[in-house]
Amino acid sequence: MSDLTVNDRRLQLLAVVSLLTMGGGLGGCANLGDSAVSGAFVDPATYDLYDCPQLDAQRKYLAARTAELQRLIDKAHTGVAGVAVAEVAYRNDYITTRASAKLADETWRKNRCDEASAAQEKPAGDPRR
Repeated sequence: MSDLTVNDRRLQLLAVVSLLTMGGGLGGCANLGDSAVSGAFVDPATYDLYDCPQLDAQRKYLAARTAELQRLIDKAHTGVAGVAVAEVAYRNDYITTRASAKLADETWRKNRCDEASAAQEKPAGDPRR
């Protein structure tokens, strides 16, 4: 006969259910991506005082940073336990950077910026300089 008592079996079942529940919860966080919740990672007023040239520079930086983080995540996926390493090391920064880029793009559109206005220099008498 088995040496396990009814209480031991219940504890094992509880442990398995707990692990599956935690795994499902963590899996949900991994798929956060560009959802509405990702906006919670950035301050909505961050770019309110930026002019078009500043927004242009910030958008370019965020695009480069996003691409760099994506390369690092892809590289981590090739190694042993790479998915776990990518999630722990890079995912939060990636989500924050993507949310910041989305906010910068929204501000760009709200300010009616375009490539020509972003390339213009500020006048010499502009006190914001």
